[in-house]
Amino acid sequence: MIYIENLDFGYQKKREVFSGLNLSLTGGHIYGLLGKNGAGKTTLLKLIGGLLFPLRGRIEVCDAIPRLRKPSFLSDIFFIPEEICLPDMKMKDYFPLICRFYPKFDEELLFHAMEIFEVSESDKMGQMSYGQRKKALISLGIACNTRLLMMDEPTNGLDIPSKSQFRRLIASVASEERCVVISTHQVRDLENLIDALVIIEKSRILVNTTVEQITDHFVFRQLREGETALFAEESLRGRWGMVPNLQQEDSKLDMELFFNAVLEHPAEIEKVLK
Repeated sequence: MIYIENLDFGYQKKREVFSGLNLSLTGGHIYGLLGKNGAGKTTLLKLIGGLLFPLRGRIEVCDAIPRLRKPSFLSDIFFIPEEICLPDMKMKDYFPLICRFYPKFDEELLFHAMEIFEVSESDKMGQMSYGQRKKALISLGIACNTRLLMMDEPTNGLDIPSKSQFRRLIASVASEERCVVISTHQVRDLENLIDALVIIEKSRILVNTTVEQITDHFVFRQLREGETALFAEESLRGRWGMVPNLQQEDSKLDMELFFNAVLEHPAEIEKVLK
């Protein structure tokens, strides 16, 4: 689905974002793309979508070269940016203009998503609140039925019920043929949705693996008194940590804890996961 090899990219000669980046993502997963501010998450999504061009290296997405921006490629990807600019049109007038570019567009799915999100087809999108505009574009992105769906901070601006509806909608359209990539800082919003993680730090991919593999190797739980952990944090629930899974224990991934652990001990965690 997505293959990146020896990618170099920078906005200026003195500001290198990626150097020798390698990444492979497959269909059938909902990826969480995590990294600190300025790590290059949005830049990576734009490179994958053909909105930015690499200086060196190779990017192949859906059997195409993104920078060539061929219609067959563009009709099989959909990118929802964090900052949304929509025309001052009603959705019922806008989507017929868009759907002709997406051969697998599903009008029934569009109206289903809009109904769940409580987005009116008769409201002008340019006059909607930020959250409503985001829900309108998410509905459109889901309905386009592309093999690749990329979203940058999709839960920003959504209220609590809408975040729950978002998770259910994305889970309902996931398939073996579809790859969903979600860049986010709001890990608590998406912990129950994401099934694979990519963590970027200092132009490197520190982690690219499934949630299942992480929980096979590590346990996330409250620590016993005196117990040592690879990484631990104090919280209202006590001392919570990440320890090697030596006894084949079942635990739920604490995504925020794992992310902080990776930044603190990248080499140790990378070695275990390999």
